[in-house]
Amino acid sequence: EPAAGQSDEPDRSIQQINQAYESMKGSIKHMDYTNLINDNSGKISKVGIIGATRGYGYTLLAQIPKVKHMQLRVISSRHTDECLDVLKEIGYDEKHIVVCQDKEQIDRAPEDAVLIVSDYRLVVECGVTALVECTGNTAVSSDAALLALGRGINVYMVSKETDSVCGPLLNQVAAENGAVYSLVNGDQPRNLLDLYSWARLLGLDVVCAGKASEYDFVWDRETGEFTLTDGSQTTQPLPEMMDHWYYKGVKTLEARRKMLEKYTGVISADLCEMNLVSNITGFVPSSPFLSYPIAKTSELADIFIPEEDGGILKKTGVVDVFYNLRGTDEASFCGGEFIIVRCENEKMWDILKGKGHVMSKNGKYCCIYYPYHYMGLETPVSILLGDLMGIGTHPECRQVSVLAGVAERDLSKGTELKVQGHHHSIDGLIPELLESRSVGHLAPFYLLNGTTLLRDVKKGDPVTLEDVELTHLETYKLYAKGLEI
Repeated sequence: EPAAGQSDEPDRSIQQINQAYESMKGSIKHMDYTNLINDNSGKISKVGIIGATRGYGYTLLAQIPKVKHMQLRVISSRHTDECLDVLKEIGYDEKHIVVCQDKEQIDRAPEDAVLIVSDYRLVVECGVTALVECTGNTAVSSDAALLALGRGINVYMVSKETDSVCGPLLNQVAAENGAVYSLVNGDQPRNLLDLYSWARLLGLDVVCAGKASEYDFVWDRETGEFTLTDGSQTTQPLPEMMDHWYYKGVKTLEARRKMLEKYTGVISADLCEMNLVSNITGFVPSSPFLSYPIAKTSELADIFIPEEDGGILKKTGVVDVFYNLRGTDEASFCGGEFIIVRCENEKMWDILKGKGHVMSKNGKYCCIYYPYHYMGLETPVSILLGDLMGIGTHPECRQVSVLAGVAERDLSKGTELKVQGHHHSIDGLIPELLESRSVGHLAPFYLLNGTTLLRDVKKGDPVTLEDVELTHLETYKLYAKGLEI
């Protein structure tokens, strides 16, 4: 109530503002994810996950119950008992979990039940709107994606191996069927593509797009001890790092590389992820094995720039990777993503430099970065953008670059090639990322899994289509069709 003698006009004005807001808020379009949170279309994203119980799939399973407009409908794994155990561990109600062996059992299951199926082909029979593929198996994931897209079911591809081989074709199939095919937030390629497209929208000139490799190189200035954060407890005294701790040009990178050579290498997963980014952006590999400088975040804008400006790039419009070097008291880059952009308005970028942004010493370039990728915790964003807003498909995706493999040692006829380990590597092969125009008859790296060499391959030679038999594989046929797009 207004005080005696005071007008009640202010209160009436507030009431009018509130009434106006209530009448129009349904049509307000927010500039953030609030528009998705407040979606009133009634749509629910019903998610099916293939390869769901470990790693990436586990993190997604754990997050889905917390996400509005989303429910888990089905998970698929050959190990149904393991699926049940994982769902119970996360907190799903066992009374609402049903194991189904065939379509008849699926049809009889309650609408709100969480289903478990051992055959991935049954996932599309479960009433899902979103299929998330996490197996890393190119044959399974490409087949599952085609089955789903053919029915207009949206596909969210976590299996980067499959996208590196079949991405162009799967994007085309999605567009032809009015469905969404999408890479997912939480993995570096989609996060980097989001950062890159943001820069393009703003008219920024991006000269390099890349990411940090998975583990950090950590140095303790007080003790002089070096640590690799890969869980191996690898440490060594390295007091000489003090001489090369501060960046003084490419010679600093050469010195760091010499000191830490045994901890460096070409990592299949890194090159595969940059392959995916290359195919959508049109950016090409900086070199077949990428650069992998050992660098601090604050140095990136001085490193990933043209050689004539003091950097390491022989050309621009490239994808690349670095090893993150940091002190024990500094935050990790977390395998995150970065872009390097040209600073075209000197005064504007001088203002931004004052805000603390990472700029090159010559003032010509800036590094913009996301120091994270949160795996399945982030993936619901991609699913909701696809299911509720139709965002995701990239029909412009082409096989701009191809991941191939070079013999690390002499390999004899009869050698079986197998993808294995945390980095999805093939023993005996070093991955290389090549522009598609220079690939010729080389065999795609992730189609080599399970093949046997038909003849000897000498150290330093790439594995070609004549060295293995791929033509009978459906995934190879998809790859070949993708090359024609």
